[in-house]
Amino acid sequence: MTSILVHREDAMRVERRSLLAGAADAQGIVVVIDVLRAFSCSALMFHYGVRDLTLVRTPQEALAFRDRDPDYLVAGEVKGVKVEGFDLGNSPADIVAKGEAFFRNRRVAVRSSAGTQGVLAAAANAEQVILGSYMTADAIARYIRTIGRNDAVVTIVAMGFEGITPSVEDERCGDYIEHLLNPGTGPYDHMAALWECLNDPEIAKSLRGEHHYRPKEDIVLALQRDLFNFVMIGRLEDGHVRVTRSV
Repeated sequence: MTSILVHREDAMRVERRSLLAGAADAQGIVVVIDVLRAFSCSALMFHYGVRDLTLVRTPQEALAFRDRDPDYLVAGEVKGVKVEGFDLGNSPADIVAKGEAFFRNRRVAVRSSAGTQGVLAAAANAEQVILGSYMTADAIARYIRTIGRNDAVVTIVAMGFEGITPSVEDERCGDYIEHLLNPGTGPYDHMAALWECLNDPEIAKSLRGEHHYRPKEDIVLALQRDLFNFVMIGRLEDGHVRVTRSV
C-alpha cells in the first residue's frame, strides 16, 4: 500500500507505505514503525542504557551473537511469543520490570516478526533508516527536519501485524509523525487515535488478558507518545542492521 502526500511548496515530501513490501520499496529517509511492540521495546532498552541493538532475520542469527560474545542479550519473538533460549521476549512491560541495572552497557541482538524485518528490507535502498514508535515520534520529526534537505523524501512505513496485515496503532503513529513533519496537513487528534486503538479487536483482546504473550501493560506503555528525546538510527552492516541512538 502506497500513498504520496505532497503539501505546500515549503513542506517536506512525505510518502506513506505499509507492510514488508512497502519497506522494501521505501526511498529517502525511511521511518519504519512498529508500535506493538518491537520499537517500543527498542526505545525502552536504549532508555535503560544499552549500547546498541543488532537486528537480524532469524532466531538462530540472534543466538549466534550471544554464542560469540556471552555478554550479548538476545531478545524478540516469533508470532508474538518469546523464543526458547532468548533472554527477553518482545514485551515493554518486561523491560520496565527488569529496569536499568539489567540493560546498562549491554548489547542486544533482536529478532521480531514485523519491525526488524522491515528495517532489514528498507536498509538496502534507504538514505537512512529510523526505528519509529509513539515513544520517540516528536524526536524523530525534529531530527528529520534538522537533517532533511528541502527536496528530501521521507517515507513512513507502518509495518502492521507480522508485516502482512495493517494495524491501526502503526498507521495512527504514522499519521502523528507526518503531522509533526508537515503541520499544514491538518490536526492530529491523539485522543481519537487512542480510542480507535483501544477498540481494535486484537488490542481489546490483550487488554482483556486474552493474549498470554502480550500483557495489557504492553498496550498502555506502547501508546505513550514522546517519552524520549532520542532517535534510533539503523545502519546496514554485514547482513544485519546495527542500531544506535542519537546523542
